[in-house]
Amino acid sequence: MEGLEVTVLLGLTILTGALLAPRLRLALPLVLVVLGLALGFVPALREIQLPPETVLLLFLPVMLFWESLTTSLRAIRRDFRYILPMSTLLVVASAFAVAGIGLLFGLPWETALILGAAVAPPDATAVAALGRLLPRRMFMKLKAESLTNDGTALVLYAIGISLAIGGRVTPLSVTWSVLVSYLGGIAAGVAVAALAYLLLRMVTSTIVINTALLLVPFVAFLLAELITASGVLAVVVAGVIIAYVSPTVTTAQSRRQAESAWPFGVFLLNGALFVLIGLEVQYVVHQISAGAIGRLVLVTLAVWVALLVVRYLFQLLSVPFYQRTGPRPPRGVRARARVLSTFAGMRGAVSLAIALSVPAGAVAGGAVDGRDEIVFVTAGVILLSLLVQGTLLPAMVRWARIPADQGEVEEYELAERTISGAALAALDDLAARHQVSDEVRDRIRFEGYQMLEYTNARTLAREQALVDAEVKALDEMLGQPDPLAAGTQPEPDAAGLDGIGADGVGGEPIDGGTGAAPRRTIVEGATLQMIATSEDVDLMQRSPLIRHEEHTRLKLALLDRKREVLLGLRRSGTVDDLVVRRISARLDLEQLRLQGLEEFD
Repeated sequence: MEGLEVTVLLGLTILTGALLAPRLRLALPLVLVVLGLALGFVPALREIQLPPETVLLLFLPVMLFWESLTTSLRAIRRDFRYILPMSTLLVVASAFAVAGIGLLFGLPWETALILGAAVAPPDATAVAALGRLLPRRMFMKLKAESLTNDGTALVLYAIGISLAIGGRVTPLSVTWSVLVSYLGGIAAGVAVAALAYLLLRMVTSTIVINTALLLVPFVAFLLAELITASGVLAVVVAGVIIAYVSPTVTTAQSRRQAESAWPFGVFLLNGALFVLIGLEVQYVVHQISAGAIGRLVLVTLAVWVALLVVRYLFQLLSVPFYQRTGPRPPRGVRARARVLSTFAGMRGAVSLAIALSVPAGAVAGGAVDGRDEIVFVTAGVILLSLLVQGTLLPAMVRWARIPADQGEVEEYELAERTISGAALAALDDLAARHQVSDEVRDRIRFEGYQMLEYTNARTLAREQALVDAEVKALDEMLGQPDPLAAGTQPEPDAAGLDGIGADGVGGEPIDGGTGAAPRRTIVEGATLQMIATSEDVDLMQRSPLIRHEEHTRLKLALLDRKREVLLGLRRSGTVDDLVVRRISARLDLEQLRLQGLEEFD
């Protein structure tokens, strides 16, 4: 098929999956994989091949860069003692366990080792697509592990290929490969991020900023490949650094544009990849003789089960080495959490790219070509992890009954109250510095106190809801409903809610305290209404244009102050990077509302 036909087919399939997934109550990746399998029954469509360099050089840099941009650096530092062994030692253990199973089923050692390297690392894109239901901290740990484990898998893959083509592998060469892969990848990521930081400091154009950010993952991957290091690790390191420095070197306009463009692009690439995985499975099945398929299905099932068992045992044996922070959860909760974490480790794009990268004919393997065996088993493991683990994951989350973590919500509320209070404290100084009249300053102060009261009320309401939920759970457990539970909430007043007036901000009149009712003009029989018109503008008073300009200047200055305090909270470790990202997005929207959209070159 031609490139345009393939593009249209993939687009229509993604659109169909996006329409069907909510109706079927299934995750979109699962629906897309099934659609890809269905398309594979058409011989002409089955010939659509996924070149490995497409995954490595187009799909992975973009998807991994976005996932690293949305990963918490504080979470990585906090759980580093968990992430490091899971992304290195567990990958090695999984690869050799799979290699052992391959030997039992008659695969040559080299073929079995390459297969182990391919299926050993859980995939960041699959985790991000299907793991959102996990508890927040578990999700971030699994995501960070998946972002950093590919370097280990690629080193094992290089060793397996070297053995397959008759190369000589020594402990010194293996050590050198590991050092170059990791240290070189980290160095490449740091270097590209530093260059991007220097460039972004000198530009303010939205188009230039986002074009530079788009190039970062590809340049990092290319630089790492030139020094035979891990391109995946270089992209991840560059993404984490850019995420940390981005608030200081980008503009509100560029950030909002990036927040819209990147998720959409990653969604399309992810969708296309899952459809192509389904097509690839069909292609490989039709390439292998019918007599060998039964044996390879058994190998696939055994490898999939082995990966789950090794992951669970590794977590169980590594417990004494983990750094404990906070209160120790009950034993039953810890055991269920290990099972849930084991089930959430799904395979995806990286595994398929490694399998497809095996040179045709480079590995000899019994009745069928070794490359086809590797691709078949790898695709089968990916399919099982997506369709079985992904489908059962919601039920596993409910079964685990891990207590809800309110840490992120509490940090968000703390940050909102802190930055609002700091802005109010600096209001007088900022008004004097920007030559703002007392009238405008007092109006903004009134608005700020209303927002602070709203934030405090929302926190109290959330805490009361948690208390009520605990009381209800205890009542259900004891079988004795509390007749007073329904009367704990105060009755709303005449305005509709406690302390909320007709204007929705605490009972104060809309006009700022004059008490005068706004004039309303309503066109009878029509839906258009003109509200709060005025016919008595006093031209002798301060111009409304001047007041509007002063209001805008002071509000922008307050936003700058809030950002400064917010970044200080992040530097001190008080709030998480993702909380900072959420609040920064809200501040950016407020700034765009005040300034208007940027005029592009």
